Amino acid sequence: MAQTVAEYLINRFHEWGVNRIFGYPGDGINGFMAALRGAEDKVQFIQTRHEEMAAFMACAHAKFTDEVGVCMATSGPGAIHLLNGLYDAKMDHQPVVAIVGQQARSALGGSYQQEVDLITLFKDVAGAYVHMACEPSQTRHLVDRAIRIALAERTVTCIIFPNDLQELDYEEPKRMHGTIHSSVGYKRPRIIPHDTDLQQAAAILNEGEKVAMLVGAGAKGCEEEIIQVADILGCGVAKALLGKAVLPDDLPFVTGSIGLLGTGPSWDMMTGCDTLLMVGSSFPYSEFLPKEGQAKAVQIDIDGKMLGIRYPMTLNLQGDSKATLQALIPYLKRKEDRSWRTSIEDNIDKWWKILDARAQNSADPINPQYVYWELSKRLPDNCILSADSGSTAAWFARDLKVRTGMKASLSGNLATMCPGMPYTIAAKFAYPDRVAIGLIGDGAMQMLGINGLITVSKYWKTWKDPRMIILVLNNRDLNMVSWEQRVMIGDAKFDASQDVPDFAYDEYAKLLGLEGIRVDNPADVKDALDTAMVVRKPVVLNVYTDPDVPMTPPHVSLKEMKAFSSAIFHGDSDSWDMIKQTAKDVWSEYFPGKG
Repeated sequence: MAQTVAEYLINRFHEWGVNRIFGYPGDGINGFMAALRGAEDKVQFIQTRHEEMAAFMACAHAKFTDEVGVCMATSGPGAIHLLNGLYDAKMDHQPVVAIVGQQARSALGGSYQQEVDLITLFKDVAGAYVHMACEPSQTRHLVDRAIRIALAERTVTCIIFPNDLQELDYEEPKRMHGTIHSSVGYKRPRIIPHDTDLQQAAAILNEGEKVAMLVGAGAKGCEEEIIQVADILGCGVAKALLGKAVLPDDLPFVTGSIGLLGTGPSWDMMTGCDTLLMVGSSFPYSEFLPKEGQAKAVQIDIDGKMLGIRYPMTLNLQGDSKATLQALIPYLKRKEDRSWRTSIEDNIDKWWKILDARAQNSADPINPQYVYWELSKRLPDNCILSADSGSTAAWFARDLKVRTGMKASLSGNLATMCPGMPYTIAAKFAYPDRVAIGLIGDGAMQMLGINGLITVSKYWKTWKDPRMIILVLNNRDLNMVSWEQRVMIGDAKFDASQDVPDFAYDEYAKLLGLEGIRVDNPADVKDALDTAMVVRKPVVLNVYTDPDVPMTPPHVSLKEMKAFSSAIFHGDSDSWDMIKQTAKDVWSEYFPGKG
C-alpha cells in the first residue's frame, strides 16, 4: 500500500526508535499532522503551547534519556520560534532533530506568504546537517542522515519539507547513478587514548601533591570511576553546573559547583591545587580555574575540538570519559599523604554549615536559600530536577544536595531563560513514574512558564505518577540581572527594567485544574513542601521571596566590591535591604550557627 512522504517519514523515525515528537501544528506541516494521526500507536505527538517550548522539550528529552530529541514546526514563523531551544541543544551538545515545513515548491522564490530562506536560517544552529527535500525519494536518506549525524556529533540537525511534497506518494530511490541508499542504525564507538598517553597522564597525576578534579556533563555515568580516581589521588571533585548530577553531593570530597554560582570549597581547591584533572567539561570561566602556570593539567573529552581551550593543558586525552578513566586507573598510584584530601573535606563540612546558617537568616518575606535548603531535605529518590536561568540557578547549584539516581539539568552554555518549564514537562513524558521538579523564577514563568502550565493541564492525567512540582521564586524582580547591574558595572538597579508584575501563579494553577499553594510566610515553607510531595497532581508553589538576598560568589574581587559600593552610592532603590542581607550572609560565613 502506497505511503505518502509524510507517512514514510514518521514511520522511518519510528524505526530509529523515536516514539515522541514535540511540536505545534500549522499549514506548512499539515501532511505530517495527518501522518501522525495515523501513527498514534507508534509516535506520540505532544502539542506544546509554543514552538520554542517544543525545541526545549526535545533538548531536555535528549539530556534526560541519551536518545535523540525531535521537534516539529510549520514554515516561516513556526520555524523561527524553534531557534532558541535549538541553540540550547547545540551549545549543550545534545542530539536534536528539527522537522520543519516549507511553502510549496512551485512558490519558492516568489516572495510567497511565510516564505523564509530556511536553509540559511538554520545554517548556524544546524550547520552539521540542514537540507530541504525536493522530491520523494530523498526522504529516506534525509531522515537517516539527520538522525545519525545528530547522534554521532551530539548536535542539532534540521530537515525541511515543502508542504506539497509531504502529500505526494513516497518513492524508494531507484538503483541508478545519482541516488542514495541509506539505512537505519547507529552505535556509539568506544574511544580510548593510546596506552603511552595514558601512562603520561598518570605520571602527571601521580607526581602532583594537591590534585583537583573538575567534572562536567560529559562525565555522566562515570560515578564509580570518578570516586575511585578521587580516592587514589586523594583529591576533591568540583562539578560544572551541567555536571550537577554526575556525583552525589553527600560524598565528603565533592566540593560542589564551580564558578560564579559555585562554592567556597571549589574556589579554594582550584586556587590551591598543583594538578588539575578535567573530565567531560567545557567549563568556560578561566578565572575560577587555577592561575596559568600554577598547575599541571590533564583533560579528558570525547570531542577533540573542546580539548585545551579552557586551560593550558599539559596533556589532552580524547576519549570516552568512562572508558578512559577505566584505562587510566591501573596506572595511578595511591597517595599516602592524605593531608590535602583531609583539608578539602574539612572545608566542605564547614561550607555546608555556612549554607545552613545562611538559609536560616531572616528575610522579607522569605529567604530563597531557606526554601531550597528545606526542599533539598525532601527530594524524592530518583527525582528529576530542572532549573531555569537566573537567581534560581544559584540556589540550585549550591543548596540542593543531589543523590545517586537523580537527574538534573538546566540551560548551561546558552544560559537562556525559559527552559525550566519545558524541561520539567519533557522529564515527565520520558519518565512518567518519577517526580519531576521545576525550579523557576517569576521572570521565566511570565515569559514562557504560565502557558507551559496549560500543556501540563492537558497531559498530566496520562502520567503514571502525576506528581510534578513547579517551585516559583516570586520576588517581583529580574533578580540575576539586577545583581549583575550592581556588581558588574556599579550601577543602581534600573527599576523600570527590573521590576516584574506580581501574579497569582497558585490561583492560575487552580484555574487549570492543578494544585496551587501560596507561601508568603517562612513558617509555612516546610508544610507547603511536604504537601507538594504527596498530592497526586501537579502543584505550583508560589513562594514570595526576598530579592535582596545576595547570590554571594565564592570569591569577591576588589573590582566587584567597588561596583557594589557604587550601586549603593548611586541610589539603588533596595540599598538598605541589600546591605542588611549581605551583612547577614557575611556573618554566617565567619560565624555559622552563631545567630
